[in-house]
Amino acid sequence: MTLSFFDQFMSPTYLGIPLIVLALSLPWVLFPKPSARWLNNRLLTLQGWFMNHFTQQIFQPLSLGGHKWAALLTSLMLFLITLNMLGLLPYTFTPTTQLSLNMAFAVPLWLATVIIGMRNQPTHALGHLLPEGTPTLLIPILVIIETISLFIRPLALGVRLTANLTAGHLLIQLIATAAFVLLPLMPTVALLTATLLLLLTLLEVAVAMIQAYVFVLLLSLYLQENV
Repeated sequence: MTLSFFDQFMSPTYLGIPLIVLALSLPWVLFPKPSARWLNNRLLTLQGWFMNHFTQQIFQPLSLGGHKWAALLTSLMLFLITLNMLGLLPYTFTPTTQLSLNMAFAVPLWLATVIIGMRNQPTHALGHLLPEGTPTLLIPILVIIETISLFIRPLALGVRLTANLTAGHLLIQLIATAAFVLLPLMPTVALLTATLLLLLTLLEVAVAMIQAYVFVLLLSLYLQENV
């Protein structure tokens, strides 16, 4: 019986217990915990350096009101990167290939940025729905278009993350299957296919980090519009 290539994206269960809970809790176990010593070890120093530079790059354009989101978005960035990277290991499950999980991240955070904008500066927030200098005849059409684009933002966040990771995993499985099939028939072609698989795996590692960064970066841009 040949399994479907999409079976790898099904949430695994063991004894009726969904293992997605274990996959979501595993990244926090891997992170080093701060120590009470004056000098940290190399891993803690590297982690602190990464978090400081990421926070500075993301929140430098934002006003002071948006800096309250630093801990939340930085933690989300580390969480998504770890989930994406662990999903590239053999015999693992990638929770971020599930659209429901990504939408659970995207919708509440996007809605929080919209609510903050409507509460703090409603005139400015509503002003994004109508660009300055718009002709009178185009005002109703542009308001409808901008409203639709506003509500599409969380869907775009979740679908972008899901689609990129799903496509990368499918390509890796297809090329790996082709390499195994071609090995006894055409060893030279199989070797070239394996080389392509290695390059694609390195590309997927980069995609796993970039997509987590883009997810948080877009959230910070939405926050910048409403703060």
